[in-house]
Amino acid sequence: MRPTPCHKRYRGVTLIEMIIVITITAIIAGVVGVFISRPVEGYAHAARRAELSDIADTALRRMTRDVQSALPNSIRITTAGGVTYLEYLQTSGGGRYRAQADSGGAGDILDFTTPDSSFDVLGALPAFSGGESIVIYNLAASGTTANAYAGDNRGLYSSSAGNTVTLSPAKRFPFTSPGKRFHVVTYAVTYACNPASGELRRYWNYGILAAQPTPPGGGSSALLATNVSACSFTYTTSGARTGVVGVELRIQRDGERVQLFQQAHVNNVP
Repeated sequence: MRPTPCHKRYRGVTLIEMIIVITITAIIAGVVGVFISRPVEGYAHAARRAELSDIADTALRRMTRDVQSALPNSIRITTAGGVTYLEYLQTSGGGRYRAQADSGGAGDILDFTTPDSSFDVLGALPAFSGGESIVIYNLAASGTTANAYAGDNRGLYSSSAGNTVTLSPAKRFPFTSPGKRFHVVTYAVTYACNPASGELRRYWNYGILAAQPTPPGGGSSALLATNVSACSFTYTTSGARTGVVGVELRIQRDGERVQLFQQAHVNNVP
């Protein structure tokens, strides 16, 4: 008889070998994690800072662009209940009014001695959408003299045709403008910064009031930024022709904080 061949014995993985493999894999993963975690964390922090910077920069650009179209000498700032408010009157255009008749004796001049309901514009006629006001020689944002908020130098822009602006009702403006200028005001605008709620909000198209509203009632509003932890508005004038609005905004979230400052020059020639 032929001898029966011996069966081969197959050997599997032992528990000790599995534990050794798992231990070595964990050590390698830990070493790799140490080198990778810092760059990943750095990228996440940089991404959050970039996002916060973009939010703050967008809000500041919107504010500075807006105030550059403000009616001369209409910017006013106040703080109430921990909220800082910056208000101004938005203009959509302007021009020069006719102060004298032409060489042929024609032309509708603007009369400052009695209420007048119309006047001719020298040059291009400003756009009219309805609800605008005509303001002449605005010198202040407070008081009752030459103040568009008080209304002594602000008349309702009723209609326009050809090169003539019509006011309704008729208006007697208190002072002539040295440059024969007038401005078209659309509505009042307010920026309100509330660090307690973390919001920067814009209000517009509400009533023009002698006293600064805190906050404005009616009209429309929009949220410009959240996570606002601090802010400040400043307004300084240089002589009677220019002013500078300074806006500082700090936004904080998830341990990251950015703080931006921006200035805008405004024209105060009435």
